Amino acid sequence: MPNRCDVLSKTPSKGHTISHSHIRTKRWWRVNSHKRRFWLPSERRWVTLNVSTKGVRTIDKRGIESVVAEMRRAGKKV
Repeated sequence: MPNRCDVLSKTPSKGHTISHSHIRTKRWWRVNSHKRRFWLPSERRWVTLNVSTKGVRTIDKRGIESVVAEMRRAGKKV
């Protein structure tokens, strides 16, 4: 499963972990993404999206219809 959010286009970011002795080791901050199914009433079908927890909150706030419409305007296939 790709570690990115379909709704917000969040991707993993890189950086360093700095120890007490100030030794830097490379690390990743991964996206908290989950595969979720949402019912799209206008098309009468289920849509499966990879969404982060903030993406789920965005869908709850704005509604799945407006989120999918914005994703399609951006050129993403849903």
